[in-house]
Amino acid sequence: MLLNLALRFLLEICVLLSFGYWGIQNGKGMFFKLLLGIGAPVLFVVIWSLFGSPKATFPLSGALHFMLEFVVFSLAVIALYAAGRTQLATIFAILIIINQILLSVFNQR
Repeated sequence: MLLNLALRFLLEICVLLSFGYWGIQNGKGMFFKLLLGIGAPVLFVVIWSLFGSPKATFPLSGALHFMLEFVVFSLAVIALYAAGRTQLATIFAILIIINQILLSVFNQR
């Protein structure tokens, strides 16, 4: 069960990395590459710390929390796909699905 929570943490880190990678790959010019490469992960951190993390300022529960997770993790998969990393996006999506199933099975929500 602890391994699943560790996987969850690593997947959250991968969300940051995928948003950053997407920003660097899709920004036009160095300024916008840096702006998107740093800004997109920072935006995720702000949203996640406000609403999604276990110690969130305004914690969501139930279906709303699941929707936030679904949107954030889906956007990270889409970001990898848009940056041309289709195999990595597929692997990431599969790991997210496995993790979500195990979170439910082990009642770790």
